[in-house]
Amino acid sequence: MIVLQEFTQPEFDLGAIVPIIATFAAAVIGVGVDAFAPARRRAIVHVSMAVVALTVSLAWAIAAVGDAPVTTFNGALAIDGPTVFAQAAIAIFTLLSVLVYTERSLDPAGDAFTPAGASMPGSEVERVLTLQRVRQTEVYPLTMFAAAGMMMFVASNDLLTMFVALEVLSLPLYLLSSLSRRKRLLSHEAGLKYFLLGAFASAFFLYGSSLVYGATGSLNFTEIDAGISSRVGVDSLLLVGTGMIAVGLLFKISAVPFQFWTPDVYQGAPTPVTGFMAAATKTAAVIALMRVFYVALGGLVEDWTVLLWVIAAVTMVLGSVLALTQTDVKRMLAYSSIAHAGFLLVGLVSADEAGTAAVLFYLLAYGLATVGAFACVTLVRDAAGEATHLSAWAGLGRRSPVLASVFALFLLSFAGIPLTSGFVGKLVVFSAAFDSGEWVLVLIALLSSAIAAFFYVRVIVLMFFADPAEGGATVGVPSAGTTAVITATALLTVLLGVVPGPVLELASMAAEFVR
Repeated sequence: MIVLQEFTQPEFDLGAIVPIIATFAAAVIGVGVDAFAPARRRAIVHVSMAVVALTVSLAWAIAAVGDAPVTTFNGALAIDGPTVFAQAAIAIFTLLSVLVYTERSLDPAGDAFTPAGASMPGSEVERVLTLQRVRQTEVYPLTMFAAAGMMMFVASNDLLTMFVALEVLSLPLYLLSSLSRRKRLLSHEAGLKYFLLGAFASAFFLYGSSLVYGATGSLNFTEIDAGISSRVGVDSLLLVGTGMIAVGLLFKISAVPFQFWTPDVYQGAPTPVTGFMAAATKTAAVIALMRVFYVALGGLVEDWTVLLWVIAAVTMVLGSVLALTQTDVKRMLAYSSIAHAGFLLVGLVSADEAGTAAVLFYLLAYGLATVGAFACVTLVRDAAGEATHLSAWAGLGRRSPVLASVFALFLLSFAGIPLTSGFVGKLVVFSAAFDSGEWVLVLIALLSSAIAAFFYVRVIVLMFFADPAEGGATVGVPSAGTTAVITATALLTVLLGVVPGPVLELASMAAEFVR
């Protein structure tokens, strides 16, 4: 006898996932644009679609502030405060990055494509640059696919959906990291290393999810939490699964000991892409990590806080110390990103709403300064293209005082100097951890911040007080998009440092995860 189970109609609330739909739509249409649109019009069409889609996503997120949290798609997606805040931040970072893409670093000029000292006939230069522009327009749909995956990632409310979102955001990033292959051989290494290590991290996440399913009987976060609460004790299967899931997520955050890919990928990838990855990917991964630990694994809080405590301490110290030895600006910012991952984990260790609100503010402040800093790096060039070695930045303050001053502002924000957004971000994160009793971790964070401040100030001294090197780097004329990005991020870095109240209030309103 065959027993037919009653079919349950899936719950679909498309209005709750407007940012994901809009961004995915722009990405899919962008593939068609690359295939059928005239070569000379592709870039403007891509940029226009991206701006419209990301503006719609940002507007929806702003309109959704204060709405009651909901779950949709049979509980697979959660639209709550952290989701809305993170999707708005990702939309902002992606929009800024797309504008920086219009700079010549992804639309190569002769000095970026032609080897130093080489010469080419004018007609040949025009032909090569036209071909390069055609080939490089894939950066826009790839970025939109990655952004859509990130927006889905932060909303994922079960492990299977989160894994799918993880792959959707990761695969485009592997390709984006390799888009400078014609200009620097390091881009080959960046793309391959990111792909191989990312594949291992995804495998850890997937296998850890299977172990958690075996221990609790569910992939849904709420049901996992209920399964953990109903158990008399905690078995090793659940703990091992939790650790493996943490590996997959901590890899994306660039936390120690899963940070080995970060310096090479940051250095080899196109600089605007590096800024996008550093800001948007870290935001998505941190929110996903918080959702897994706070919602699904809340019953194991005493176990995973010890793990995060140790990782946060080692990450802060190692990132700050290794940054002292770097002679390349992008590698220095990469190790700075690792140190900031540790600072963010300090907020996670507090495991309360105050820590969540502090992390949300920190992610926004850090992301804005990061996109602005990498936008500045794209403008410093020599005969071979971008000049990222620190020796080329000597005396930059005399050749271009405005750019050097703005870059110094971003460095001071990373260091946590007062009147910048970075100071407020560190203050609220460290305060939340201190209030939760983690004063030892806060002390380590303060010492790491002092170490980090040294190498930031070293670059500032080099720019303003060192003599310019003969034949050193010059500053190109920025495009309108890059100018707008640098101006906006610099103003917001100061504004969030001087008047942080409104954004802190928004972060506090968005600090509760739906369960």
